[in-house]
Amino acid sequence: MAASNYSLKVNRDLLDPNFESYRLSLDPIPTYNVELDAEVEEVKLKDSHYTLEHMRAFGMFNYLHLDPWCEDSVLFVDCKGRVLSLTVTLDTALGKPAEVYRLPESGRTEDRLCASLSLTSPTWAALSDGGGRLILLRTGKRGDGAHMKWDPLFSEDVGEPFIVLHSVSHVLAGVHAVEVLLLRVQKDPEETTGSGYCVTLEWITVSNAAGGEEKKYEVRKRRVLRGKSVPHYAAVAPRGKGLMVASEKPFVFTHVDGRPVEQPEPMEAETTDPLYFWQQTAEDLTVSVRTPEGVTREDVRFQLTANHMSVGVQGFPPILEGQLYASVDPEASAWIIRDDKSLEVSLQKLSDGPMWPELVMGNRRGELVMSDEQAAQIHQRLTHLTSEDLTGNLDRDKPPCNSQELEDCDGFPEDSSSLTHFDGESLKATQVVNLGSHQYLFTVHVDPSEMPCLCLRHDVDALLWQPRPEQPANMWEHVATFNALGYVQASKRDKKFATCAPDFSFAALCECLRRAFIYRQPSPVETVLFNRKQGRQVGQVAKQQVASLDSDRPVLGLRASNERLFILTSTNLFVLKVNS
Repeated sequence: MAASNYSLKVNRDLLDPNFESYRLSLDPIPTYNVELDAEVEEVKLKDSHYTLEHMRAFGMFNYLHLDPWCEDSVLFVDCKGRVLSLTVTLDTALGKPAEVYRLPESGRTEDRLCASLSLTSPTWAALSDGGGRLILLRTGKRGDGAHMKWDPLFSEDVGEPFIVLHSVSHVLAGVHAVEVLLLRVQKDPEETTGSGYCVTLEWITVSNAAGGEEKKYEVRKRRVLRGKSVPHYAAVAPRGKGLMVASEKPFVFTHVDGRPVEQPEPMEAETTDPLYFWQQTAEDLTVSVRTPEGVTREDVRFQLTANHMSVGVQGFPPILEGQLYASVDPEASAWIIRDDKSLEVSLQKLSDGPMWPELVMGNRRGELVMSDEQAAQIHQRLTHLTSEDLTGNLDRDKPPCNSQELEDCDGFPEDSSSLTHFDGESLKATQVVNLGSHQYLFTVHVDPSEMPCLCLRHDVDALLWQPRPEQPANMWEHVATFNALGYVQASKRDKKFATCAPDFSFAALCECLRRAFIYRQPSPVETVLFNRKQGRQVGQVAKQQVASLDSDRPVLGLRASNERLFILTSTNLFVLKVNS
């Protein structure tokens, strides 16, 4: 696995340290029910689909698809092979879902998966029949109320059954191309110690020839990645310039157009001396950078802004350069030459308090030096974790902690989870983020012209990150925060799906059966409220609402628009009017 070389930078202006809790609201949520003519095509897992990866990929599949280019429009596939579309304009006058395409009869039924759909552009869509056939459809402009029939311009069997994860469309030099990302869970004869299965992602490029027939679309390139876990998030960058994957286990490219990709041999760790040493307190930082002997003040090249630092010597590349972990005050910072062989930089933190885990983001050539006072504080904090008693029970009157009594909201995933950006040309990982305890929560389309956002747990909050592949220095931007949602969702043992509104006005969770929970952003209260414990007036309240569906069927899909929440069961489509 490629070493982590990037850190997610939290926008602290989007955090609310004074957030207390959600208040249960009994305000009714208008709920409208659309009865389906035929049941949704739910594919049950077979005995051969016994692994956790099968359950994650196909057992927890979201059968409902929201059209990001057409507000309040959802699609799904029923048991008759019909792709059905429902666009809501007036909640009290909901019509029946309209058929826009019908899948051709498939002869393969034994190992068939669920049909999957990806809306590629305002006028294109990618569809899998669940049996190994990929279909690209020209849809016309969707959402105009006409419900035009979709026209298949490409249909080809591309191998074992798969589901479509993501797709994008672009035009270059008169050539129209569609990039499609497929997911498979396949038997692996080389896997003898584990489940016997591996997970593959296949990135396929389908395009028409420049100047050729409009309807002549062919597969131009196929790239295969292989891993050990179903990715939490996987998407192709705009114009097919790269790929982003978030997963518990790393993925690597193994084949391009059927030819094996040479894997780099593992390199031995280099033992090099640190280029710089740094110390910190709650208010400031001190950095000592090694320089050639005899360096004078005129030889030093030093640049500092609030978020970026560059230190070097004239005639040589910068010794230390990059984005700082957090902001500093350039006016209160300074540097001085020590002993003609080192440069000492004093930096004033802009925000007092939080300690930095690293100085320059992604730079591993320095060494953090702790003061005796800091080391003593850490030792004091960890004293209760060490004991000559095997139970570690310092309080004899209370039983030792039992890890089996911990709730889900107290646990964290393994530290092996990573978020990786692969370059579309070299197929190599360019940026790697170690997600650590940042649990993946959900994926949502906020801007259809951008890649899907992913939501991660940070401490108790849920933070939404927008990928920016065109900005290598700030590839993942923190765009929204849902206060305490990370903790709240972990306490829902029966949770199946999670999502949020594209305008971030609310987040929603739904259980396997019947219930949905809506968590609104804090909003001003109409009456005067006082916090009696703290003796202050409350200006904003974050509301929680609970909706109970009139159905005993399992929930198969959940999507949210800015105004509505859509919930799909096998026989009904529920529309909840969340915002007016």
